[in-house]
Amino acid sequence: MKPSVILYKSIPADLCKRLEQHFTVTEFDGLPPAGHHALTQAEGIIGSGGKVDRAFLAQTPRLRAVSTISVGYDTFNVEALTERAIPLMHTPTVLTETVADTVLALILSSARRVVEVAERVKAGEWKSGIGSDWFGIDVHHKTIGILGMGRIGLAVAQRAHFGFSMEVLYNARRHHAEAETRFNARYCDLDTLLAESDFLCVTLPLTEETRHLISHEQLAKMKSSAILINIGRGAVVDEAALVEALSNGTIHAAGLDVFVQEPLPVDSPAAEATQCRCVAAYRFCHSRNALRHGRLRG
Repeated sequence: MKPSVILYKSIPADLCKRLEQHFTVTEFDGLPPAGHHALTQAEGIIGSGGKVDRAFLAQTPRLRAVSTISVGYDTFNVEALTERAIPLMHTPTVLTETVADTVLALILSSARRVVEVAERVKAGEWKSGIGSDWFGIDVHHKTIGILGMGRIGLAVAQRAHFGFSMEVLYNARRHHAEAETRFNARYCDLDTLLAESDFLCVTLPLTEETRHLISHEQLAKMKSSAILINIGRGAVVDEAALVEALSNGTIHAAGLDVFVQEPLPVDSPAAEATQCRCVAAYRFCHSRNALRHGRLRG
């Protein structure tokens, strides 16, 4: 009998067929509900989204391996998995360049008002010469602040330095010699990063230390002309504080790839903030590459 595997994230048909050659695959849209019989039989689970915590693991006595089709693994209780010697696999490098591209897309979209202006044109509002309310903000030769200089931070710094002649500032747990050598990046404390950045790019994972790292106090230290970009985890930025900052003009705009709740509800304050110069995008996981480039964690 083939080992039983739960697949709770849609993947390309050819990859699903490959899985079925070796496993009995049971597919779900999201994690199975508590008490589902498939949990008691599962020796592996593959997907992303949902909380794999102690309560969930208590229902999986035969579980031997877990794989998330994502870079982040903050939704998994690594301590509980380690106690049961269950390896957790994730995909730390597969989306580096893709996400860095998304950062630049969000910077350009929010600064140059690409989405807003396109919508206004389609709505028939372009009837004569445009005024300053249609103008965007230049990106070239500005200062980019990168919060978290990991793989994605480096890829963003490369694009900003060579592509837009931007000054690169960064804050991380340690100095990064490669960033400083290749991109003339300058390490600084968080307060300096906030005060001097024209574009603040958050690339941090979600931990107890980073949760709401950017909140009212930090947003108040930013330039009123600054734009916040978050491609790390939604809860690293206090969404309520960000909505308030956008509404009262504390900062100029925001480009968001991640949210506390995903998919973003249409009635979410963060969705309503689009009226306050917030450009939203979603990170779509490349399941094919993620499955082929998984690495062990925990």
